[in-house]
Amino acid sequence: MKSKIITTLLASIGLFAASGAVQAQTAGDRVYVIDQRGEVVVSGTGLCWRTGFWTPAAAAKDPAGCKCDKDLLPKEVCEPPAPVAAAAPTAKPAADKITVAADALFDFDKATLRPEGKAKLDEVVAKSKAIKLEVIIAVGHTDRFGSDAYNQKLSEKRAAAVKTYLVSKGIDANRVYTEGKGKKNPVTKPDQCPGAKSKKVIECLQPDRRVDIELIGTK
Repeated sequence: MKSKIITTLLASIGLFAASGAVQAQTAGDRVYVIDQRGEVVVSGTGLCWRTGFWTPAAAAKDPAGCKCDKDLLPKEVCEPPAPVAAAAPTAKPAADKITVAADALFDFDKATLRPEGKAKLDEVVAKSKAIKLEVIIAVGHTDRFGSDAYNQKLSEKRAAAVKTYLVSKGIDANRVYTEGKGKKNPVTKPDQCPGAKSKKVIECLQPDRRVDIELIGTK
């Protein structure tokens, strides 16, 4: 008889505690009974105590919903898909344009590399090895003296000589593109070097006799 009274008393105390916890909550609050520590109150069999506001939809929004009623909630609520990892930013191609005076590479009106020209191109090779090279573009130019056809061929020969040397230094031939512009793209202004062909005018037009070398790759 005494044991039955004690059991009844303990059950009453448990229900009173649960009732007190429920009374401390509102409709806009949690749908599970929460103790003073903020933890969900569970029964002796490990089941969560629900409030009168419990519904499957409300449980899906409760922080303890997946812990207490995972089997009753939609799978995507308790097992959301893993976030897709952001793609790693790709390196942007870097371009390094080098303009070399044709006289530094070739003798006047010639397309054969000079020793000084080879030294200049060795610098280009060194720069190409400092990046993940994609392409090298070599464009030959001439001054205004001579016919269009002659200067076109001369500019192409100079660009080809540059490619041949770069390839001999280990650069893949498929990565080197050449082009000749002849006298189409002077950098001097029309009135900058007036007069007929003379030593003074030839020196003045030196900036037009050039090879533009562009390295494109990623660092």
